[in-house]
Amino acid sequence: MSRLAILCGGGQLPVALCAAHPDALRIGLEGVDHDVVGPVEIHSIEKLGGLFEALKSQGVTRLVMAGGLGRPALNPANFDAGMMAIAPRLLPALQDGDDALLRLVIAIFEEQGIAVVGAHELLEGLCAQEGLIAGPEPSAQALTDASKAADILLALSPLDLGQGAVVAAGLCLGIETLQGTDALLRFVSETPEALRRDKGVFLKAPKRGQDLRVDMPAIGPNTVYAAAKAGVAGIVLSANRVMILERDKTLAALQETGLFLLGRVI
Repeated sequence: MSRLAILCGGGQLPVALCAAHPDALRIGLEGVDHDVVGPVEIHSIEKLGGLFEALKSQGVTRLVMAGGLGRPALNPANFDAGMMAIAPRLLPALQDGDDALLRLVIAIFEEQGIAVVGAHELLEGLCAQEGLIAGPEPSAQALTDASKAADILLALSPLDLGQGAVVAAGLCLGIETLQGTDALLRFVSETPEALRRDKGVFLKAPKRGQDLRVDMPAIGPNTVYAAAKAGVAGIVLSANRVMILERDKTLAALQETGLFLLGRVI
């Protein structure tokens, strides 16, 4: 018996995965909201030993982590034996960036004989393709700004920060950090006009060497509206390495706002 489990976080990606794989075991974590309709087994991250036992007893050999999971607060007094064994590695990693933490989480599941797979391996057409996806052709300046934004993110990759940047006329208006894409675009929207020489672009790309099975960058319709409010001319995505969630709604938002969406090899 070989079964897929979907670890459901917030957002629409877990919903889409559950619809595409109705026989998968749906699991969630205490304190983490999700939008999945139907039965979801809830487990405590403080009792990882119990979670592993439950997965194995139901024949799970593959697991996909989908949606926002955050970093739930942990109380060592509640740890089961399995979590106690993992805690010396896991607790220090909680102080690191997302990439380092998620690499450890992958290793822990795979030590239990459960392969971690990416959502893009389970949903066809999820990632941005190369080329113009929607909207008008970007200007030469927009392409230059996208290249600089990519250089910024690649240079910051060793620091394990964010996955997005906004550049306008060669000037960096913002970099995504722990607060996420919405906070970045809100910050950019508050930039005084006197500091802007052009609309600029928002670029989304994974960090260098990032494991794309978990935390692959993604955009959706709300990202488009936030980018429009931030005043950028368009959005550039790392081709085949960034997900477009709710694609139909995202394309409709692009048409409504007039922004371009471009997939580019980075």
